[in-house]
Amino acid sequence: MLTLPQDYRPAEDEEFMDARQSEYFRQKLLRWRNDLLREADGTLASLSEGGIHEADITDRASVETDRALELRTRDRARKLISKIDQALARIEGGTYGFCEETGEPIGLRRLEARPIATLSIEAQERHERMERVHRDD
Repeated sequence: MLTLPQDYRPAEDEEFMDARQSEYFRQKLLRWRNDLLREADGTLASLSEGGIHEADITDRASVETDRALELRTRDRARKLISKIDQALARIEGGTYGFCEETGEPIGLRRLEARPIATLSIEAQERHERMERVHRDD
């Protein structure tokens, strides 16, 4: 395992996805994953506190709505954790940061913004255009 300086940020003048960049994104993904898991633990604790004790039907409906929203949020987080795990596996396999369609580098700015990205911006745009075309059919 490589130790990175605190202020390290991948730069365009480095070799793409060298050991430092891979470690940077691995750490970023692990932090994100840990944050999501910590939030999920908090949700489980709050949901397991018991039933709804509100006497007023409006208050009860509000609590139920809040719980349903929280459960949907947790489901999205669960799916995101799965994508993070897949990205970590790509790092281990040496394919992280390269477009699944073209094999070209995805780009540091895109990975910085969306570290689970599997497509370059161009490939993602093509994919979205195809979805729109087929959705309109």
